[in-house]
Amino acid sequence: MKDMIMILKKFLLSSCLIMSSLQAQNRVGLDVNSQDIELLGSIDLNTLIGYVDSTTYSLDINYLRTDSRDMTQFSLLGRNSLQSVESVSLALGFSSVLASNFLAFPFILKANYILPLMDVIPTTSINTSFAYAPKVLSLRDANNYFEWRLEADMEVIYNVHAFVGYRYIDTQYEKLDKTFNKSAYFGLKLNF
Repeated sequence: MKDMIMILKKFLLSSCLIMSSLQAQNRVGLDVNSQDIELLGSIDLNTLIGYVDSTTYSLDINYLRTDSRDMTQFSLLGRNSLQSVESVSLALGFSSVLASNFLAFPFILKANYILPLMDVIPTTSINTSFAYAPKVLSLRDANNYFEWRLEADMEVIYNVHAFVGYRYIDTQYEKLDKTFNKSAYFGLKLNF
């Protein structure tokens, strides 16, 4: 438990220092359930490099601690709204996933739909994501990697989002198939 607290402190401190020094549009978040904790961070690369376009590029960092196991994920994504349906945005990219004797480089697809209820309730959206790495993109003892998430998100205060979700993460090793995590969670995200 003491080691976990130290890891979380180091992660939060380094994330805050990096993001504040970049002075970009960023996001940090935390989600939990009775057994897991996940730290989230996102850096808007467009603001960082002064790139102006309709596509938003971001670097996302996630750390998941579950049942005495750790997983860290670094992702590079490009996101844009669909031309015909502006309330829907898609993101494509790739990632690196590190766990115990496991290294994979999955492709990622994320989708976001903003519900057309802004006159009735605060901005609410449904998000989903898929990540997959076949054997050729899986190293160490990894055979393949699959991740699926579904979230409902509401902006309860300006730039503060509450969310609930479900995640399924399968880390298939060469000698065994291991469901790393499948659980519901809730949390907060802060944009700044």
